[in-house]
Amino acid sequence: MTHVGIVGAGAGAAAAAFVIDSTVPDADVTVLEKSGGLCGRAATRRHDDLTYDYGANYLKSDDDRVVELITETLDDEGLVDVTDPVYTFEADGAVSPGRDADDHKWSYRRGLTQIAKRLFGRTDATVHRRTRVETVRRVDGAGGAGGGADEANGDDRWELDDADGETHGPFDALLLNPPAPQTAELLRTAEWDDPLRETLVEAVGSVEYGSVWTAVLHYPFSLDVPYYALVNTDKEHAVGWISREECKAGHVPDGETLLVVQANGAWSAAHYDDDPARNVDALAAHAADIIGDDRLADPAWTDHQGWRYALPEGGVDRGPVDSARDVGLYLLGDWVAGEGRLHAAIANGLDAGERVAYRI
Repeated sequence: MTHVGIVGAGAGAAAAAFVIDSTVPDADVTVLEKSGGLCGRAATRRHDDLTYDYGANYLKSDDDRVVELITETLDDEGLVDVTDPVYTFEADGAVSPGRDADDHKWSYRRGLTQIAKRLFGRTDATVHRRTRVETVRRVDGAGGAGGGADEANGDDRWELDDADGETHGPFDALLLNPPAPQTAELLRTAEWDDPLRETLVEAVGSVEYGSVWTAVLHYPFSLDVPYYALVNTDKEHAVGWISREECKAGHVPDGETLLVVQANGAWSAAHYDDDPARNVDALAAHAADIIGDDRLADPAWTDHQGWRYALPEGGVDRGPVDSARDVGLYLLGDWVAGEGRLHAAIANGLDAGERVAYRI
C-alpha cells in the first residue's frame, strides 16, 4: 500500500486527495490540519440563522475542470449562484456599475467550506484536525534520517511530528498546502539533508503576501441596492471589498442584511493588531459612507477575522518546486498557481493530485 501525507486541509489539498483516492484506490491518505475547520481561507461561520463566507467570498467559473468538478462530478445539492452583479468604487467612494455581471459566483447554502467537505467526503482519507505539524523529516527505508546520497535508493520516505509529539508516516509522497511563509518555515526546519531544501526555502520564502482584515456586520433591515458586492478598483480606499451575504440563498433571513467588509492590504497591515472593536467600527463607518446609508454605521451584531496570509502577491519559482517532485515532495495552493483565488487553488490541487497518482 502507498501512503500519502498531506499538511493542511485547504481547497487545494481536498482536490488533490480526491484525485489520488479516485485514481489510486489502494492509496492511504492522511491529512493533518492545524485548525478545527476545512477549506482554509474559503471559510464559513454560522450565527443563529445566519451563514456567511468571511474569507473567500465565492467560487468563480474561470477553470473548466473546476466547473465540471463542482457542477457535475460532485453533488450539486445546495449549490447557489449569485446573479446580482459586482459594482466598483474608487477612492472618493463613488460607486459605478460594471464588473463580473455575467460570471458565475458560486457558494453553497451551507457555505464555501462545503467544497472541501464534499471532496474529502468522497475519499477514504483520514483527516486529523487541530493537529499542528512542527517537524518534517526525510527518512531512509530503514527508518533512519535520509537525504543526500541516500535519495538514490528510491526507498526514502517522509515523516511528520506534530505539536503533541506524535509521529505520522512514513509517507511515500508528502504534499504541503499551507501558505508560502508557513511552508517555507516547515522546510527551513526540516530534517532533510539535501541542497534542494535550501533552494526550496529561498524560493518559497520569497513569495510575498497581503493581509486582509475582515468585519462582518449584521442589520435587522434589508438594503435596496442593485448589486451583490462592491470592489475598489484603484486600490486607494481603506476598504477593498463589500459583499452582501443575503444575495446567497439560505444565508440570511428575509428582511435582514449581512455585510462582509474587507479592508485593503495597506489598511489591514497597519491595523492588524489593533483593538478589534475599533477596527469593526471603522469599517462599518466606511461601509455606511460608500453605500450611502448612515444606518450601516451601527450594526446590530458583528464578527471579525484577520487573515495575515490572505493573498499571495505573485507566484513561486517553479524550478525548485518541480524538482521537489523527484523526491516525492509536492507543494500546492493558490500561491503555487500564482493567483490568490479559490478556483486557482482547486485547479492546482487537481494538478498535484494527478502528479502524485502518476508517480505511485
